[in-house]
Amino acid sequence: MKSKKNILVIIVLAQFCCTTLWFASNGVLEELITNFNLKTNTLGNLTSAVQFGFISGTLLFALLTITDRFSPSKVFLMSAILGAIFNGSMLWPGNTLLTLIAFRFLTGFFLAGIYPVGMKIAADYFDKGLGKSLGFLVGALVLGTAFPHLLKGITTYFSWQSVIITTSVLAILGGILLAILVPNGPFRKKSQQPDLGAFFKVFQNPNFRAAALGYFGHMWELYVFWAFVPIMLGTYQSLNQSSLNIPLLSFGIIAIGGIACVLSDHISQKIGVKKTASTALFLSGCCCLAAPLFFTLTTTSLFVGFLFFWGMVVIADSPLFSTLVAQNATPELKGTALTIVNCIGFTITIISIQLMVYLQLNYASNWIYTSLAIGPIFGLIALTSSKKTNR
Repeated sequence: MKSKKNILVIIVLAQFCCTTLWFASNGVLEELITNFNLKTNTLGNLTSAVQFGFISGTLLFALLTITDRFSPSKVFLMSAILGAIFNGSMLWPGNTLLTLIAFRFLTGFFLAGIYPVGMKIAADYFDKGLGKSLGFLVGALVLGTAFPHLLKGITTYFSWQSVIITTSVLAILGGILLAILVPNGPFRKKSQQPDLGAFFKVFQNPNFRAAALGYFGHMWELYVFWAFVPIMLGTYQSLNQSSLNIPLLSFGIIAIGGIACVLSDHISQKIGVKKTASTALFLSGCCCLAAPLFFTLTTTSLFVGFLFFWGMVVIADSPLFSTLVAQNATPELKGTALTIVNCIGFTITIISIQLMVYLQLNYASNWIYTSLAIGPIFGLIALTSSKKTNR
């Protein structure tokens, strides 16, 4: 029997490998536009396609309570293999915008069997110390999301196809690793049949509801920020005639959030989960409001430093919200509850991404980023309205 520490390392490594699929298209966006004659607003379409696929997958998984009825490790493996196949389909020479959107949708669909299932597996192993394990898991998601940008930045002498191939291979390896080395956890409670009413049952708990609403506010901002980091860097570079390595900086700005996820757990042990999550949400909201002013700075290091700080606080609360959600869910529906909250949260990301794309195309102003503050404000109101969600 492996120790819990070793189990966590395996889950985190597998989660990282598989979530590299998420932003694989974003990392090679310019090459996709050039090779397949796409429009420059393709970023929003491809990113939203992944999100919509993830939403569809999580909705189906939740309604059928798949992660509570079947072995989570096997679900993870099958999802990793299928996600890798559809991610690799971007290499097809006959791709058009429609086929790329379809392949990104299907990649996102099977990511629903990876990210929330990884959290479910962790919850099955860590009844106590769940926050720490989820901190590492979300950190793995952050690094996986940022990884394609790193590949793009360091593969100057390789084709863009190498980024797609690498992420697909990593996903398959991650799925195999977890399926072989991580059996069902000791705290797993198997559900025997589908519970179509679970979608509504989980929100009857007021503490669960408050944590979920806080998470939804956080998600309004998160994926827009991640998707638009290269655009923000490019905008600043054009305004100030500076020279930036945008892929590597994008990797660093997103990846530093992984460290923030681990740090936020340590802080929460001293001041409380709810207070830590609220503080991070407040700080990220402040970054949304202050962003336009930083574009006016002529000192590049200050602007980049601001984005690194934003990259930390924008994700630091994510594992804390997941912890609150898992702790306040019915044990038999824990996996389903996590999946449902992910489903709704990622639905919100599509709305915010499409809004930002619309604002970018119609308003040539950096003040559009203040619209991201809507999410943190909503989340803070939800958290302050609950007096008991402070574990």
